[in-house]
Amino acid sequence: MSRDSSGGFPVPGLSPLAGMVSTSSSRCMTTAASTTMDSSESVTDVPPRIKFKRLDKTAKHIMQILDKEAVEEVKGQREIPDIKPGYIVQLKVEVPENKRRVSTVKGIVIARRNAGLNNTFRIRRMVAGVGVESLFPLYSPNIKEIKVVDKKKVRRAKLYYLRNKMNALR
Repeated sequence: MSRDSSGGFPVPGLSPLAGMVSTSSSRCMTTAASTTMDSSESVTDVPPRIKFKRLDKTAKHIMQILDKEAVEEVKGQREIPDIKPGYIVQLKVEVPENKRRVSTVKGIVIARRNAGLNNTFRIRRMVAGVGVESLFPLYSPNIKEIKVVDKKKVRRAKLYYLRNKMNALR
């Protein structure tokens, strides 16, 4: 068969432009005009390409999955109780300067921040008549034991108003 000036095969009854359109689209779909296909042209099965809408959202999703896996791993290693504001807790904390010394800290939880593996809680306690607040990561390897001593009923998520009171939730 001979080709016309447009590079495609001439189709009787169609204009040269229509013939060019039908031959260029014959790779993806067949038309009534071009039903024959050479056996030399083989179409390989290419797996569909996964398109991500926004790569930054995909990266965040992957980080969330890794974060959940790390939390589950830490929870499997040791028991971590549910800590809420208003709970009076007792912690056994390993002192970073001296790895063998374990310090006991007892105080009231006045705040909690939920951020996956970076969960933190703030404890307020009295040391020599002075109020001291300490911020602890919940999944820190330096915390050896967490024990809930008492549960006080509170109506707030953050108990910062206890800073102004001497006897907090007695």
